[in-house]
Amino acid sequence: MTSDPSNHSTRDASDPSLLLDIFTVIARSRALEDAVSIHIRDHGFAGFWHPGKGQEGAVAGAVAAMRTDDYLFYQGRGATWPLAKGMGLGPIIGDLLGKTTGSTGGKGAGVPHWADPALGIMGEGATLGSVYPVAAGAALSAKLRGTDQIALADFGDGTAARGTFHETLLEAARWSLPLVYFCENNGLSVTTPFESVSPTKTLAERASAYGVPGVRVDGHDAVEVYEAVRDAIARARKGEGPSMIEAVVTRVGGHWEGDAQQYRPADFLADYRDPLEVMRPRIDAADADRIVAAAKEEVRLAIEEAEAAPLPQPSVILKDVFA
Repeated sequence: MTSDPSNHSTRDASDPSLLLDIFTVIARSRALEDAVSIHIRDHGFAGFWHPGKGQEGAVAGAVAAMRTDDYLFYQGRGATWPLAKGMGLGPIIGDLLGKTTGSTGGKGAGVPHWADPALGIMGEGATLGSVYPVAAGAALSAKLRGTDQIALADFGDGTAARGTFHETLLEAARWSLPLVYFCENNGLSVTTPFESVSPTKTLAERASAYGVPGVRVDGHDAVEVYEAVRDAIARARKGEGPSMIEAVVTRVGGHWEGDAQQYRPADFLADYRDPLEVMRPRIDAADADRIVAAAKEEVRLAIEEAEAAPLPQPSVILKDVFA
């Protein structure tokens, strides 16, 4: 059990409780990643899984800097975002298997649709690129209501080519919205290398065109990410407007589960740094072993419970629909 995330953004990066929380999130997410991969291999899968293995550290570090009431709009890769923000394994796995225990009550669809407004988990639009305006809308809401909440818009390097990236950043900068642009740059837009389509060396440097600070960090190091996001959030809470953070990460798996990755060189993992192992030396070795083992058992039990849970009635499709 991690501590209350409401005060995470004020903690020093060397705080032992922060390091333990971040490691726990990464371990739980990794355990779920591995279990889902095995489940798909052995049992098939009704949805479409985009694995996030290798990118867990960037996400865990980013969310550790957020408060519970901050708004999270995430991209559809892996399950670290909802786990880090406080959603239980039951609702996450329930959605993946289309069970009534899922966060959508049986509508399924998994990754893009996990949501719990009480935790600030707002899900995402079904179209990549919709994250920018909806996150900016939440940030504008906070500004108009006079709260110090922030909104974080998570996206991949490929989605940064959408027009909404530029349109929203322009308005957010002009209106000084409390918005954090957070890019998980794994270097691939599905199968296309970033450098073959981008006129800039980095994504972070694009922020300067809008008078917005941009920083590039090592996404394999969750603590480095935490510090960058913490500073961006502090700036936003003070009314100083949006920031952009580019976390350079490694997508260990394919774009989807089962992707043969024939477009990648054989040595593409040569420089990979596992975020779980980067964090491990920062906490007690016995604690690390205990947390990893507990995470695997927790995931195993959660999958068993989800498999035993009932499927929804067709009428679920009419729930939560407003005209």
